[in-house]
Amino acid sequence: MKDRVLSGIPVHPAGLVLAAAYAIACVSSRQFSLDQFFLPAGIRVAALLIVPPRLWAYVLLGEFGYFAYLRIPTIERYGLEWAILASTLLMPMAMLVVHLHLRKAISEAATGLWLLSLSVSTALAVTSINLSLSRLLWPNPPPDTLLEAAERVVFGHFAAIITLAPLALLWARRRSAPPWHKELRIPSLVAIALMLALGLCMQLIPTDAHSTRTHVVLLAALPAIALAFMHGWRGAAIAIPLLNLPLHLATPSTGLPASFDLGTFATQQNMAVMSVALLALGSSISYHHQRARSRSLAEETTLRLARSSHQTSERELRDRAIHLKHLGEGMDSSLDEMVSWLKSQGHHAVANGLQHASSVHSRLFREQASLVYPTGLEQVGLYIALQGGGAYEIWSNTHRVTQPRLTGNPCMLNVDLQLAMYRTLIEAVSLLLELESGQVCVRARCGNSGSRRGIVVVVSLLDRRCVLSTRTTQQAVERLAGRIMAYGGSVHCRSNRLRLVLHEPSTQLQSAIIQPA
Repeated sequence: MKDRVLSGIPVHPAGLVLAAAYAIACVSSRQFSLDQFFLPAGIRVAALLIVPPRLWAYVLLGEFGYFAYLRIPTIERYGLEWAILASTLLMPMAMLVVHLHLRKAISEAATGLWLLSLSVSTALAVTSINLSLSRLLWPNPPPDTLLEAAERVVFGHFAAIITLAPLALLWARRRSAPPWHKELRIPSLVAIALMLALGLCMQLIPTDAHSTRTHVVLLAALPAIALAFMHGWRGAAIAIPLLNLPLHLATPSTGLPASFDLGTFATQQNMAVMSVALLALGSSISYHHQRARSRSLAEETTLRLARSSHQTSERELRDRAIHLKHLGEGMDSSLDEMVSWLKSQGHHAVANGLQHASSVHSRLFREQASLVYPTGLEQVGLYIALQGGGAYEIWSNTHRVTQPRLTGNPCMLNVDLQLAMYRTLIEAVSLLLELESGQVCVRARCGNSGSRRGIVVVVSLLDRRCVLSTRTTQQAVERLAGRIMAYGGSVHCRSNRLRLVLHEPSTQLQSAIIQPA
């Protein structure tokens, strides 16, 4: 629908509906408001938080309609000047306070303080204008003292704003806020249901049973605290209206100015303190949750970058190993031709010696190439690549590494995970051979545990009475943890052994269970 233009100002039909809805809400809430809990003040601030600033003019129009309904019949009693000024200055002042607060970005940690500042500032600013105009322009100013009236009215505005403003801010930030925790849905619904049930009970309690209502309020505070614990300031934003509104709706009101109930005033003051405490608690919880989430995301990013760096390095080593393999095959071919030529010329002794030396050096060359990158791991898996590579030959030559005990099927793991364990295992054995004395044994087991599959490797000293030195433990963390933690694994140093764990999500459940070797 095209906008209509009146006197050069565009008029949106939706804006007119917004103005009418605001006016009706204020008029309706005025009928059961008290000076100690003035709901139109809360609706005023809540509307400014929900409605975009470009549509604030329609909220102002609704405010004018609301005051026109209330104050036109009182012009003869209080004067035209007061009716006009007291009706046109309150909303602009509230707009100014809200605008100044919205200019500052608020974090999860500052949400409670921000809402508290907004509530106090708006209550003080609007009340000061309202009471000042009534004292200056009314033909017969009210008999009570200005301080007494200010105390009651400021508290009433603050109590209403602190009740509705958090809920309005929650709605305004619904799209930019993090998702709700699905696992907390049932406990949250139970807490809300308890608060609604206690609120219903409060409506059935006689108005003069102030002690009983206070006890019900304290009981309702327990699920309110639970909501704040579960959802931070957003839980507090839901809990505060459920905590405050039932008591105020159960308090008798004349719907006229100066409507006040002394019996519930003390309870309402306590509830205002509880509302502030809930906001502070919820904001603190949201802040720490946000910090933990940011730290977790930073750790995930760091691990992902480290893993990517390792994978890039392994690809370069793989290309280098393939190149070395081609060079070795070329040298073997050339030597075979040379041996054949020598035999054809009758130099059999020289040919046999050259052939023997060629086979020895070719085997050593392949072993060294496998240390650069175990190309066989991609075809036959970790265990066979480990037993048939140069690392195993080096271990055998030291006469200090016992026969490895390898169980399970490593081929069920992806190549990157097997390669990470291959590098880490070789480094772990080298570390113990370098810094410790005595025999070293290697044990490994692959399998499934729940929804994850992985491998556990234990590199230990054969003598169980020996304990790894502090230097070995420190070196193990520094030299092993970087690669294995990049893949979500862990390194544990206990007594005489190093325990390496790597795992990944499993798509198939198998009967094997990962257990320490």
